[in-house]
Amino acid sequence: MHTWDVALSQRLQQGSSRFELDVRFSCSERRVVLFGPSGAGKTQTLRLMAGTVQPAAGRVCVAGRLLLDTAQGLSLSPQQRRLATMFQDYALFPHLTVRQNIAFGRHTGWRNPGRQATDPEVEAWIERFQLQAVAGHQPHQLSGGQRQRTALARALVNKPTALLLDEPFAALDQRLRRQLRDELLELQASLDIPLLLITHDEDDVRCIAERVVHLHGGRVVPAPVDP
Repeated sequence: MHTWDVALSQRLQQGSSRFELDVRFSCSERRVVLFGPSGAGKTQTLRLMAGTVQPAAGRVCVAGRLLLDTAQGLSLSPQQRRLATMFQDYALFPHLTVRQNIAFGRHTGWRNPGRQATDPEVEAWIERFQLQAVAGHQPHQLSGGQRQRTALARALVNKPTALLLDEPFAALDQRLRRQLRDELLELQASLDIPLLLITHDEDDVRCIAERVVHLHGGRVVPAPVDP
């Protein structure tokens, strides 16, 4: 059974500029890296997989779960897809604490989680990522690594079936990148869930990828050959 079975197409128009995305890959490896330069279509592919943007046509099946098949008229909502998605800017709420940001992943109403509210799942992730000392802090008071761990905890608190990460190490210095790569590998192994990471950093590819999907100009292309 393929862990990842993805076929997505979309046409984007902005003024006179047009971008056509047609991304197709299928593989059984559990750690996949979408690799390519800026503008290759990596982030858009992730958004289409997560369901926050709808494709013109496509199919997405992850670990045996069919999430999207436009030919059948099937498109699960982002919540139904149960994919933990973390984008490059982390998208933390600046007015909420670390605990509230993580709890937001469990929240279904319009109100923000209360500052004093406790949830065993939230507390477990705060402890796992060693965020106890900053659980009452807001994002502007955190280091880059603490912000990333908070965003990861929020993504994982609802027990997703796969993890999608968009350039998770881009804003970090080299030492912290190495440390958090190791932590991510340990986390993925312990949770035993598929991981898809997008990057333009070759070090990410070397450290994380079991399979590399090269993107360029909205298409999957053969791996470049070193001179």
